[in-house]
Amino acid sequence: MELWQLEVFMAVATERSFSRAGARLRRTQPAISSAVKLLEDELGERLFDRLGKTVKLTAAGELLTDYARRLLRLRDEAMLAVAELRGLARGTLSLGANETTCLYLLPEVLASFKQAYPQVQVDINRAISRAITRKVLDGSLDFGIVTMPVSDGRLETITIHQDEMALIVGPAHRLARRRSVQMKELDEEPFILHRVGTTTRERLVNHFIEGGVTIKVTMELESIETIKRFVAIGMGISIVPRLCIAKEIQEGSLMALAIRDARFHRQLGLIYNKGRYLSQAAKAFLALVSGTEQPAPAKPALVKPRP
Repeated sequence: MELWQLEVFMAVATERSFSRAGARLRRTQPAISSAVKLLEDELGERLFDRLGKTVKLTAAGELLTDYARRLLRLRDEAMLAVAELRGLARGTLSLGANETTCLYLLPEVLASFKQAYPQVQVDINRAISRAITRKVLDGSLDFGIVTMPVSDGRLETITIHQDEMALIVGPAHRLARRRSVQMKELDEEPFILHRVGTTTRERLVNHFIEGGVTIKVTMELESIETIKRFVAIGMGISIVPRLCIAKEIQEGSLMALAIRDARFHRQLGLIYNKGRYLSQAAKAFLALVSGTEQPAPAKPALVKPRP
C-alpha cells in the first residue's frame, strides 16, 4: 500500500466520482480507476460501489477512510517538520470558529499574527462548535474556537474569552424601557433563535426548562446578524452574546435586559489535538491567543477571561 494510492482513494471518496478525482489530482480517469483497483486487490476488499455514475463507499471503504486520512496527515506533518529545520516560516494555519467569533474576536488577533507571519496562509472554517471539534480531532483543522466546556481527553483546551448573554428586544417592545425581567415574564414571548444544533442554544433552552419556562420559538435563523435585525423590527426577542450588540445598543436599535433569576454566561476556548504536530506558525498562534507571547507591536486580540 503506497501513500499515493491512499491519496487517490481519498480523492474519489471525497469527490464521489472517478472523473472529478482525476481532475482534482490532474490524472486521467483510467489512471484513477487503476490505482483504486490495485488498492482493492491488495486489501482483498471492494472499496467503492459503482452504480452508474454514482460512486459510494463500501463498509471496507468507510473503514479505510479514517486510516487513510491519518496516514496522509502524518505524511504532511513529517514534511512540514523537516521543512521547518530550514527555517521556513510558511505553510497554512487552519482555524475553525463560529460566526460571532469570526466577526468580533478574530480580526484583531489575525491582523497581529499576519503582521508577524505574512507568508503563512490562514484558512478560516466557519461552523458550529460540534463540527469544529470533529474537524480538530480528525486533523482537518489546526485549532478551533468553541463553546466551553469540552471534555474530550484527546483535546487540549485554553479558555480565551468569557461573555455574558443578554436578552435583546426592539426599541418599540413592551419591555424596552425595563432594565431587567424574570424568566416567567417571557413565557409567551416569541423567541428568535439559532437553528437547532448549536451548543449555546441547547443550554439556553434547558436553562429555561429547569426554571419552569418553555421558550416559544417562532423563528429560527442561521446568523446572529440576521437575528438582531429581526428583533430590531419587532419580530420577536432573543438572547445573544453582549459582545455582538455593542453597536446596536449605542445606536438605540436594540435594548439589552438582564434576566434576574438566570444569568447566562458563555466561555469560548481554543482547542487543538494533543497528538498532532504543531508547526512553528501554529505554536506562534497558540502563544499569541494564550497570552504567553505576543509579536511586537501587536495588541492583545482576544479578551481575557474575567476573574
